[in-house]
Amino acid sequence: MNHEVLAIRHVHFEDLGGLELVLGTRGRPVRYLDVGFARIEAPDPVAPSLMVVLGGPISASDDAHYPTLVPLLSMIEKRIAAGLPTLGICLGAQLIARALGARVYPSGHTELGWTPLTLTDAGRVSPVRHLDGKLTSMLHWHGDTFDLPTGATRLASTPACENQAFVWGDHVLGLQCHPEIRADRFEPWLIGNAGELVAEGIDARELRADTARLGARLEEAAQLMFNEWLDQVEKKA
Repeated sequence: MNHEVLAIRHVHFEDLGGLELVLGTRGRPVRYLDVGFARIEAPDPVAPSLMVVLGGPISASDDAHYPTLVPLLSMIEKRIAAGLPTLGICLGAQLIARALGARVYPSGHTELGWTPLTLTDAGRVSPVRHLDGKLTSMLHWHGDTFDLPTGATRLASTPACENQAFVWGDHVLGLQCHPEIRADRFEPWLIGNAGELVAEGIDARELRADTARLGARLEEAAQLMFNEWLDQVEKKA
């Protein structure tokens, strides 16, 4: 069995974060494909044991300006059709939703900062239960949203975004939010998105302080969630 994890990375600081620590303890090597530095269509999408599509500042529907989106979408479609474990975070969740036939579109506002998740009944009996707003807050950083794909089950929401987490089948998980964040590696997020923070009127000092205060608890909760989800998908593999 190929234990390798393929992580599609759009910007360098939006990596697997704390989730990579979980993979390390499970002996699962990670190979990053950095969009723009390698051919997006080069890897076989059904070869890795897990494929993770990470976040980034582009729109999941902007094919005209970003030609990497169409081949990436094809990879996701092949992966899902093969019944293989697939995880999407932020942009990655939007691309999974699109691959499943759902509409992805601007939400009309930017959700940026820390807001707890509210879980659905399905969410409370899933691995996402560890991310319940009663247990931890959550980092959000997105302007687009998506409709819930046909056949998917919503797991979590916030007041600003109805579809924060969903599952499709027993092998696909989409997370609009950012449970992968590590507080000790957050500064590149602030530097890399400095223009957006100014445009949104958000003080980097306040966001930095919130992350320092809330990040450790989220890291712990996210690792519990990810471990449990991996146990589930590996058992069914």
